[in-house]
Amino acid sequence: MHIENHKSLKEFNTFGIDCKASHFVSVSSISELKEVLKAPQFKDPFILGGGSNILLTQDVDRPVIHVNLKGISEISETDNHIVLQVMAGENWHELVQYCLSKDYGGIENLSLIPGNTGTAPIQNIGAYGVELKDVFDSCTALNLESLEETVFSKADCKFEYRNSIFKQELKGKVIITSVNLRLTKNNHTLHTSYGAIQQMLEDSKITNPTIQDISEVVIAIRSSKLPDPKELGNSGSFFKNPVLNAEDFQNFRLQNPEAPFYEISATEFKIPAGWLIEKAGFKGKRFGEAGVHEKQALVLVNYGNAKGEEIWNLAQLIQSKVKEQFGIYIEPEVNVI
Repeated sequence: MHIENHKSLKEFNTFGIDCKASHFVSVSSISELKEVLKAPQFKDPFILGGGSNILLTQDVDRPVIHVNLKGISEISETDNHIVLQVMAGENWHELVQYCLSKDYGGIENLSLIPGNTGTAPIQNIGAYGVELKDVFDSCTALNLESLEETVFSKADCKFEYRNSIFKQELKGKVIITSVNLRLTKNNHTLHTSYGAIQQMLEDSKITNPTIQDISEVVIAIRSSKLPDPKELGNSGSFFKNPVLNAEDFQNFRLQNPEAPFYEISATEFKIPAGWLIEKAGFKGKRFGEAGVHEKQALVLVNYGNAKGEEIWNLAQLIQSKVKEQFGIYIEPEVNVI
């Protein structure tokens, strides 16, 4: 167990914010994780995965544990399905590529989402008509106090849009150590109706797409809109898409008949936060070292030396202007520390 003091977290968060941790340790096994949690200096730890969903606005005065558990195992299978156990430290996009190489279907629409597998259930990651809960079987989490491991079923996780029990009642109380996914081995269900997927398939004259085709199209779409965090610091979508009830939606549509929307049910309607931000005049705007991406208004970026506080101030300004113009509060998807 190698503990580092005053460790820079710049390479451990996709925004590239240079904040420091008072104590830092990276763990690569569950036994090592338990050992660290027993250490007096690691009480009330800050748990760090891929760093793709956090904005650091200050130094972290709590001890930081970087979860770097690796491994992919086949747990069970039938003629049509396979259940994979994926350790928390596995990179999500690399997992997608692994599954494609095996012709395991279900997560191809989630290609190129940054971060690690262990944090995927926390916010029920999703993109292009698919959410983690659609392929989720179970996960195992370690209780920070008792050091006991518990298996959580899909029902236990209380998945909602970008939400789960791990973001609510169990926030800061458990560490997800592995995730089990139930994927198809054949007769894959393809999701092509969301966004520009179908159009790109048609443009490429692909009439019978494979899961590999879907993944490549999603990667092309995301790459055309979203900056690579290695080149321009960001955390992907900074805000959640707001969901309006029927009455609020009707009022919104009366004022904004041209606005795109997605009907969740007869009583719930999702409005693209990126459209709201763009209409509020922020797309492509730069504020010092922080800014809003020129191709996707949902993405806030670090142009090189931004402090987390600068990005958070910009986020709050955007929230204020969107609320003022549309009467809608847009909630951050990113955890602000």
